[in-house]
Amino acid sequence: MRIFLAGASGVIGTRLVPLLVAAGHDIAGMTRTPDKEALLRGLGATPVVCDAYDRGALRDVVVSFAPDLVLHELTDLPDDESRIGRGSGNARIRREGTDNLLAAARAAGAARFLAQSVAWELEGEGAAAKAELERRTLEAGGVVLRYGRFYGPGTYYPDSLPPPPRIHVDEAARRTVELLESPPRVVEVVEEESPPAA
Repeated sequence: MRIFLAGASGVIGTRLVPLLVAAGHDIAGMTRTPDKEALLRGLGATPVVCDAYDRGALRDVVVSFAPDLVLHELTDLPDDESRIGRGSGNARIRREGTDNLLAAARAAGAARFLAQSVAWELEGEGAAAKAELERRTLEAGGVVLRYGRFYGPGTYYPDSLPPPPRIHVDEAARRTVELLESPPRVVEVVEEESPPAA
C-alpha cells in the first residue's frame, strides 16, 4: 500500500515509518523541517518537506505521491508539556491542518484516511478542535485514532507513567499499523487499566 504519513518526524511518526516499511508499504513521510529529511530517508520513507498550512503545496505533494491511504499524525505541541494551552497551535493543526489534508487526500483519490486524536477530555478551544477533527474525519469515511497519553523515550513521560488513559508510544505505533484496514469508526488506542484491588 502507498501511504502518505503527515507528521512522520514526530514522536509516533518516527516509530510508524519503520513498522510500515517492514510491513511492505511504500511511505512518503511529510515533515515541515528540512533538517529531518535525512532522518526520514534513513527510516525508509521518501521524505516530503511541506507545511500543512500551505493548502496548495500540500495538495500537490499528496497528489504527486498518489497514496492509497493518508495517515494524519500532525501535531503542534511545545517541547515543554507545561506550555500546553498557552497557544492554539495544536487546535489550529486539528482544524486547518486536518481540513487541508482531507482536501489533499480527496484530490489524490486516496481510499483511506486515518487521523490522530486523543482519548482524554480537553477543554475550551482544544475540545472544540478535537470534536471538529473527529467529525470531519468520520464524515470523510475515515478512522479516528484516539490515543492515550504517550509515554516512553521522546515523550513528555520518558521515565514515568502519565495518568490514564495512556499507552507506550511503541505500542501505539504497533496498534496503528494493525488499524490500516479498519472500517470507518472511532478507535481507542489505550492500555487496559488494571482492575482495582479487591
